Amino acid sequence: MALMFIDGVPVAARSGAERPIIDPATEEPIETVPVAGAEDVDAAVQAAQRAFADWSHRDADDRAHILRAGVERVRAELPSLAALLCHEQGKPVAEASGELSHFLHGVEFYIDLASKIRGSYTALPSSLGPAYGMVIKRPIGVCAAIVPYNFPITLLGTKIGPALAAGNTVVAKPAETTPLTTLRIAELFAAAGLPPGVFNVVTGSGPVAGEALVSHPAVRRVAFTGGTETGRRVMALAGPRFKRVSLELGGSDPVIVCPDADLDAAVKGVVIGRFFNAGQACLAAKRVYVFAEIYDQFVEQLVARVRRYELGPGWTKAARPNVRMGPLNAPAVRDTLSAQLADATARGARVLCGGGVPPEPERGFYFAPTVVADAPHDSRLVQEEVFGPILPVFRVASLDEAIRLANDSAYGLGSSIWTSNVKWIHRAAHELDAGMTWVNQLHYGYDELPFGGLKDSGIGREHGPEAIEYYLETKSVVVGGLGE
Repeated sequence: MALMFIDGVPVAARSGAERPIIDPATEEPIETVPVAGAEDVDAAVQAAQRAFADWSHRDADDRAHILRAGVERVRAELPSLAALLCHEQGKPVAEASGELSHFLHGVEFYIDLASKIRGSYTALPSSLGPAYGMVIKRPIGVCAAIVPYNFPITLLGTKIGPALAAGNTVVAKPAETTPLTTLRIAELFAAAGLPPGVFNVVTGSGPVAGEALVSHPAVRRVAFTGGTETGRRVMALAGPRFKRVSLELGGSDPVIVCPDADLDAAVKGVVIGRFFNAGQACLAAKRVYVFAEIYDQFVEQLVARVRRYELGPGWTKAARPNVRMGPLNAPAVRDTLSAQLADATARGARVLCGGGVPPEPERGFYFAPTVVADAPHDSRLVQEEVFGPILPVFRVASLDEAIRLANDSAYGLGSSIWTSNVKWIHRAAHELDAGMTWVNQLHYGYDELPFGGLKDSGIGREHGPEAIEYYLETKSVVVGGLGE
């Protein structure tokens, strides 16, 4: 059994409860993990609270040195970690390797900022005597990092990177289905010299372990990535104690393809942006609005590319020019996709390729990559978050219509436009209701830029130098008694 990691040592749940981790490509168990209760979460938070006193007062360069050693330990085990991630999450090994590389880059980005946190000095009015003011930044304390199953390691890095670099301690709760790689990374950081209690990992369910973590009185900061409804619950639990909260939630990112677009690049960007990780991404191209004059040509190229995907286990490679797509992470995800697609087709949507659960492979949680035309804009396939490989495509007559339909969503995470028209780019940048807009680029979160959504896609920002501010508290200091 893979154990939780609390106060620098592997531990079982106090209740003795455990659950299997299922390989989504084979439906076979590959490991078991503890099912944490509230008492296990409390032990992890207490360990983090004890460790905070020392870690927060360490020299920033000392913290950076230890974290760099942890990064190097992870880098040295990259092949085995990628294989482990492939088996617990379902994504191909190549994608798993890319995710781990993104994790390393993200953590290193914040390590570089550890010694560059700045305050300020302000001269004050002398009516009450000579004085000056300082604004200082201090670590917050114990931080909760709650991570989903789709990119469990990348999204772990966006939370522990700024938290640990700024001098905080962390209790992480990975998704129930994907805890194994996170547990191994915690062990590697500890082996590299990270003090006990600085980085803890508890495994368990959201309603029990997750809620105990978010509502724990000693947790000062909550960073959550996951579904919008769960995000509302997190906010409700964190609100009474005024915890600092960031929520990176669902998305239904629109893509606008204009008549002057580089069609080959646009098709390629949309395909990668939608079908990478079997479409299990909040930040993904999920609705495409194509100008009428290029619609037929775009759809023809799109369907041809999507048909190159070949379903199978992530540790095998598809024969060129085909591209491997792994399974969905869990059967419930597949069931939701099937229901969303059925709702659209019952109301007149046409399936251009794919269309549901394939006959092969016989085992595994697979769903065929699917392109849909004529989906009603008020259908579940358009208005809900679609967390899998289904892409509806729409014909539009103008940029006005494209922007209106793009904004006809409860979500506002990402968006993109493919054009060289500067006026259209300007309009998209200012009028699309999204936290990020890409121009002639596929949807991808960069560590160097702040990332987060509007509307039901959440609050707060991850990535970028700005993100570290969410892990610091601001204190003003007035110094007087300076004499004449």
